[in-house]
Amino acid sequence: SKSKGNAVDPFDALQTHGADAIRWYFYENSAPWLPNRFHGKAVQEGQRKFMSTLWNTYAFYVLYAEIDQFDATKYTLDYEKLPVMDKWLLSKLNTLVKTVDENLGNYRIPEAARALDSFVDEMSNWYVRRSRDRFWAKGMEQDKINAYMTLYTALVTVAKTAAPMIPFMTEEIYQNLVRSIDKNAPEGIHLCDFPTVDTAMIDEKLEEDMKEVLEIVVMGRACRNTANIKNRQPIGTMFVKADKQLSDFYQEIIEDELNVKKVVFTDDVRDFTAYTFKPQLRTVGPKYGKQLGGIKKHLDELDGNAAMDELESVGALKFDVNGTEVELTKEDLLIDMAQKPGYVSEADNYMTVVLVTNLSEELLEEGFVYEVISKIQTMRKESGFEVTDHIRVSINGNDKLSEIAQKNKEAISGKVLADELTSGMEYGVSKEWNINGENAVIAVERV
Repeated sequence: SKSKGNAVDPFDALQTHGADAIRWYFYENSAPWLPNRFHGKAVQEGQRKFMSTLWNTYAFYVLYAEIDQFDATKYTLDYEKLPVMDKWLLSKLNTLVKTVDENLGNYRIPEAARALDSFVDEMSNWYVRRSRDRFWAKGMEQDKINAYMTLYTALVTVAKTAAPMIPFMTEEIYQNLVRSIDKNAPEGIHLCDFPTVDTAMIDEKLEEDMKEVLEIVVMGRACRNTANIKNRQPIGTMFVKADKQLSDFYQEIIEDELNVKKVVFTDDVRDFTAYTFKPQLRTVGPKYGKQLGGIKKHLDELDGNAAMDELESVGALKFDVNGTEVELTKEDLLIDMAQKPGYVSEADNYMTVVLVTNLSEELLEEGFVYEVISKIQTMRKESGFEVTDHIRVSINGNDKLSEIAQKNKEAISGKVLADELTSGMEYGVSKEWNINGENAVIAVERV
């Protein structure tokens, strides 16, 4: 109520958050004909989650395109030459355009906005993160051209698709990415046609396989968190029980993403886990209320692995409680996994992931190498070094870390652009670190 003084002044809100962020909040939050409460924090969350992610992905492209003086008008997107990751992004992109067009055409505004949100998240946090090394490569070989053209195509198409919703940000992206290199392009993004769907680029199986990869990665990260093992610490083996086995290509992505030496698909995880069952009261109560105590007792006494086998093969657990025939499906059960020492597992109704948590000396040493690289990269950033600057590095005050660094000199130097990697030297920038329980001073300077 404006008279009670608890209304939000729209011009104050526009000044604080910007027009695009407020528009996006209303698009994503609910259908336009429904009443909607305004929350400043919710606007900020949408701004952070979608708009900032899109802008940061755009800024990533611009940074490296300027370094390489890459001009998208001088190249073409040759679909046949593209690797799987590029084909996946283009498939998701065309699925997105189709989804948004259909939803907007049927006044399903929040659904269209959420499809955009989901795509931008995967483009940034999966495609770009998985493809960074390709943009860092020297020269302009075909793989680097593929990465540039795929990301350029995705950014321009997403900008055109989102233009009705966030008109100002998308206009700025369009002017810089398109108009700056093609003066014959329409003067503004709002004079462009809405993107058309290229059905030849939509590969549903590829999207399904990559979705499974992402699900495995999420479970693998959860296992790491449970075991309290950092992502930079390599792990020997991970077992996956799923409905289908992925090809070597996808297994390598999972191994690289989770820093696991080997991913093994298996039909049986009983060597690593034991299952326990409890009734899902929400569904079992209405069906077998009087037998609930007997059902709990029966489930407690089950051989967990044998019961899980029965559940997987038959689709239900069938047993008798006081003369009543009971049949429980997965939806009727709360399934938990007891983990054996040396293993950590995560599971849902379709998949089980088991991480082997015992670490060899070789794996621990590799973990130190990754941590040293991370600390040096942090110091580069804090010192304001450019991404192309070469440096000298000295690791001081810890013989163990110095020895590991020298043993892995080539790997560390290549990652941090170090022309020299020594110990005992004092350079302009130095900082003390605790690296997996080992204290050391790292010194760096620009060459």
